[in-house]
Amino acid sequence: MSRDAPQPTPEPGPGGTASGRLARRLGLRDAVAIGLAAMVGAGVFAVWAPAAQAAGGWLLAGLVVAAFVAFANAGSTAQLAVRHPEAGGAYRYGRERLGAWPGFLAGWGFVVGKTASCAAMALTAAAYLVPAPWQKPVAIAAVVVLVAVNVLGVTRTARAATVIVSAVLAVLVVVVAAGVATIAEAGWGGAAAAGSTGLTAAPGPYGVLQSAALIFFAFAGYARIATLGEEVRDPTRTIPRAIGIAFGVVVVVYAAVGTAALGALGAVALAGSPAPLADVVVAAGWAWADPVVRVAAGIAALGSLLALIAGVGRTSFAMARDGELPHPLTRVHRRFGVPHVAELAVGAAVIVLVLIADLRGAIGFSSFGVLVYYLVANWSALTQPAAERLVPRWVSWSGAIGCVVLVMTLPLVSIAAGVAVFAVGAAVRGIRLRAGRRR
Repeated sequence: MSRDAPQPTPEPGPGGTASGRLARRLGLRDAVAIGLAAMVGAGVFAVWAPAAQAAGGWLLAGLVVAAFVAFANAGSTAQLAVRHPEAGGAYRYGRERLGAWPGFLAGWGFVVGKTASCAAMALTAAAYLVPAPWQKPVAIAAVVVLVAVNVLGVTRTARAATVIVSAVLAVLVVVVAAGVATIAEAGWGGAAAAGSTGLTAAPGPYGVLQSAALIFFAFAGYARIATLGEEVRDPTRTIPRAIGIAFGVVVVVYAAVGTAALGALGAVALAGSPAPLADVVVAAGWAWADPVVRVAAGIAALGSLLALIAGVGRTSFAMARDGELPHPLTRVHRRFGVPHVAELAVGAAVIVLVLIADLRGAIGFSSFGVLVYYLVANWSALTQPAAERLVPRWVSWSGAIGCVVLVMTLPLVSIAAGVAVFAVGAAVRGIRLRAGRRR
């Protein structure tokens, strides 16, 4: 543990438990549900069009690259979570194994980037579910309700995640079936509209990598299992199994959905589609399924928002416990056993962003922050001795290199915004540390 940040003193909680610790209430099924809800969210409904704009007909190659980098990161994350089954994910791993500064940068990137993602998810859900004049009020209401669900207890979060992900997976089965039916009847890309456009440039290796960076953003939810590590029962067995199961299911789902969308619509039409999965069912002549898919997209975004709020709250809690964020964020509710102050603070920040922000740029920054977060996780995993390793070292090296490569393929505006926000966080921390030394 680094010594350059003050350590808060836990207060007594119920039953003699320190209020700075969280109760272990999640089983394997709960952890898998939260991971699936985080990954099978709004991304699976929205990622295909921008990814196709970058990669064109090579979209599935981008999916393979994203899946490989995500696999490597998942292996490193599972390995670290066994050794450090505490709240905070890569923030905790970086702090324990690399020092306070790498840990802080991972935590800062996660909290700031994922808070922006929360706002994006709320707005995405509202955009699918209600007309434009109602979208911001409905987005705010969704944030309030889902923060309340999280504050009522993490087991309620897991139950809600199970219901949401089950419904979304059922709808995705319909989408894949519609895509297969269209391909069987019209051939590969046979439903593409003549003269439709959407490709930004002739696809090439760079476009494949950029599409992988976008698709990776949709994969990254398995970290939510690790950030809840302090609340998982038998973490040394449960966390690796939960990450492996959730990741395996999502790879199969994404491969099936991506193939159905590309095959049914073709690369050009897919790149220009604002609602690609709805267009897949329409192309099959299944007009009845269009509103079903749209409602499912809204529900999926709400599922991702539910899991994101929990993950950001736990990382904020962990950082506050180490003195990196304000101490009140360490408070744990005496009845429900959750870091309710951190959850409420995240909810308030998301509502402010929903009200004032243009989130298109924030989504790009979120990708930047997520990749930096996993770079720290892989770097941390490389420091573990052979006795602690669950995956070979080359897997962690592949994850680290993959994160760097994908960050470099993001749009320049996103890279610049990410560097600026990380610089601000580092400057504030440096000032605080110097002020502490003068006392």
